Amino acid sequence: MTSINDDLIDNQQRVAIFIDGSNFYHSMDENCKRYDVDFSAFTAKVSNGRKIYRTYYYNVQRIPDRNPQAFQEQQKFLNALYNLPYFEIRMGTPKMRGEVAVEKGVDIMVATDMLQLAWTDLYDTAILVSGDGDFAYAVQAVKNLGKHVQVAAFPSNLALELANVADERILLAPKYFENLWSKKRTPQRKNVGP
Repeated sequence: MTSINDDLIDNQQRVAIFIDGSNFYHSMDENCKRYDVDFSAFTAKVSNGRKIYRTYYYNVQRIPDRNPQAFQEQQKFLNALYNLPYFEIRMGTPKMRGEVAVEKGVDIMVATDMLQLAWTDLYDTAILVSGDGDFAYAVQAVKNLGKHVQVAAFPSNLALELANVADERILLAPKYFENLWSKKRTPQRKNVGP
């Protein structure tokens, strides 16, 4: 049970939200079978009434020559994010491994921003939207600087080492997103097969 004093402290806390876009997208697709989240509503809910310093969204730029339609869809999505207040987009670069494009630089950008903003005292609590265990050491370093870290992830996608180091866990579930979809209807999944 939360006391009134705790509510006053929480409302005065500054939070910075760090969204691992690829991890979030795949987790949403796996757990909710959709990913059309209203990011403004999502960040408001996950911040729980606290003042949002800024939200940072990280992903890798699609390669236009490999899949022009996917590239165009990503640009449309990113343009919508650019229009959100206090929202920053950080893009890593894709690298080819044979025929597969892999994400490069995103994890280090997330970790660096979390640490740099903690070091310069721009937030009280970091909210990391990712279940990737690679962030465990960065989370511990942020905590060592005197900041709190909450991790928001689906339980099935949350690495044990990240769950253990987080101050608090925001466990996501399809019901969590009930009023957070940008489209009111469930989008039809496209058939990819022959």
